[in-house]
Amino acid sequence: MRAVREHPRAPADGEAWPATLPPVRQVLREGLELGPLTVLTGDNGTGKSTLVEAIAGAYGLNPEGGGTGAMHTTRVTESPLAEHLQLVRGAGASKSGFFVRAETMHSLFTYYEEIGVGGMMHELSHGESFLELVAERSRIRGLWLLDEPESALSLPGCLALLGQLQELVRDGSQIVLSTHSPVLAALPGAALYEVGPWGLRRVEYDDLELVRTWRSFLDAPQRFVRHLA
Repeated sequence: MRAVREHPRAPADGEAWPATLPPVRQVLREGLELGPLTVLTGDNGTGKSTLVEAIAGAYGLNPEGGGTGAMHTTRVTESPLAEHLQLVRGAGASKSGFFVRAETMHSLFTYYEEIGVGGMMHELSHGESFLELVAERSRIRGLWLLDEPESALSLPGCLALLGQLQELVRDGSQIVLSTHSPVLAALPGAALYEVGPWGLRRVEYDDLELVRTWRSFLDAPQRFVRHLA
């Protein structure tokens, strides 16, 4: 997929949420080019997940996660943004894909257990079952979207996921990832975007607010925690 932009035949209401979110407004007005690896970082509530979920929906993926054929559903929580997006695909681009959403991983594991995919994932830890699922589904070549996958993972788990994502890209897949993890943001070769009141801006790794804040905290944790009492 080369880019995402507002669908000319289904424009969004610019006065209604989520088009009022600055990054969503920017994508609708200017579009967003996507390379092999795209990483979105930013604070809670800035619109990272809204964008990733909408791209998944516009691509034809289940908004609660899984591949193009996943049929499970619990409770609709996603925005209507997917209805207003157009994906610009390259010639011969794969129509396969996979979506992992932190909020719905438990129900996704249950769904795959019920249909006999990936073994008994609930018998593993959250992180173990997540990495096992990515490994089992890695045969899918296409668009992979991951929304805050670090919620399941320790530091070694995040590093293991980095290795899995690099392998997916080497095999021809494309990655769009939203994260609060400086480890996952270090994905080699990724285009890094910082999401906030300004919209989306391209940033180098060392200049990410995420990275600078974590480095400051690890350098002197007491400067942060002494203000919490």
